[in-house]
Amino acid sequence: IYRNSKVRVIRDGIVVYPTGEGASAELASLKRFKDDVKDVSSGMECGITVKNYSDIRVGDIIEAYEEEEIKRTL
Repeated sequence: IYRNSKVRVIRDGIVVYPTGEGASAELASLKRFKDDVKDVSSGMECGITVKNYSDIRVGDIIEAYEEEEIKRTL
């Protein structure tokens, strides 16, 4: 997971944050061993805070994604 990734919180198969079509959320912090980091590899433990959202519960899934812009070719 990268610090600049966009995220969404999924609870029971339903996206609970951010709500609304086209809305996106960001990470407020990403920590590993009390240090702020830019990225964390798969399988490693880390601390995550989602900006403007604090209702994280046990069993929630935090899905991170990146948007890629691809130029059209003729």
